[in-house]
Amino acid sequence: MKNTLCFLAILFTFGFLGTSCVSGKKFKATQLRIVDLQRDSLLAQNQIKACSILVGNLKNERSDLLGDKKSLLSDNKTLQVENKLVQNDFDELSTASEMTITDQEEQLKNLNKIIRIQKELMNKLKNSISDALMGYSIDELYVFTRDGKVYVSLKEKLLFPSGSNVLNAKGKDALKALVTVLVNTRDITVMVEGHTDDVPIKTAKFEDNWDLSTSRATTILRIMTNEYGFDSNLITASGKGKYHPVKSNATPEGNAANRRTEIILTPDLKELYSLMN
Repeated sequence: MKNTLCFLAILFTFGFLGTSCVSGKKFKATQLRIVDLQRDSLLAQNQIKACSILVGNLKNERSDLLGDKKSLLSDNKTLQVENKLVQNDFDELSTASEMTITDQEEQLKNLNKIIRIQKELMNKLKNSISDALMGYSIDELYVFTRDGKVYVSLKEKLLFPSGSNVLNAKGKDALKALVTVLVNTRDITVMVEGHTDDVPIKTAKFEDNWDLSTSRATTILRIMTNEYGFDSNLITASGKGKYHPVKSNATPEGNAANRRTEIILTPDLKELYSLMN
């Protein structure tokens, strides 16, 4: 009996030990499984957190894109309005340009007409003066046109004694014939210019050639207005002295050509211009 009890005690002990060994292995495996599950849970939480951050970023980007889209739509609308304004301005400028070109062509046409009429008037006046003065030789006077004006160039020997401003009788007759044409000619102005050579002169009456040329021009002006009735509002006089020669003063012939008085006739085209406008 005693032996039997001992055997049972030993058997119980070994059974308990066996059972303890199996339970320890399961516990350790369970702990390892728990660690794995915790690691997986942490990994999943990190992934969820990363996904949340990504979703937030995507939401922000979407919000930014929507804002950009709204801004672009607003800019596009503004550009459309500006483009329309620019197109309107361009259309207006194109119309204005066409009108300007048309106006310029019309002005050019009118200007050419004025030039043609001026040329016709001056040629007609030149021919009338030439006919009136045909009794004088070319070494006494000659008539020509230049720059739309008619020039009557009278030599010193026709008008004045050397160094004098007293007009010759033949010179007065020439002026009378000239004024007869001018008083019947509308819309002209007259400039009387005195010229000399470069030979110095100094007398009690004249300080120099400039003084002499001016005095001769005013003498002619007074005779044309006071004696022959030309309108004094349409005539002026000036002295050029030696400063506008037509030939070199190196020869006697050149000196003689430079000692002259020029009566310059200019058309007054104001009325004609007003008609064109």
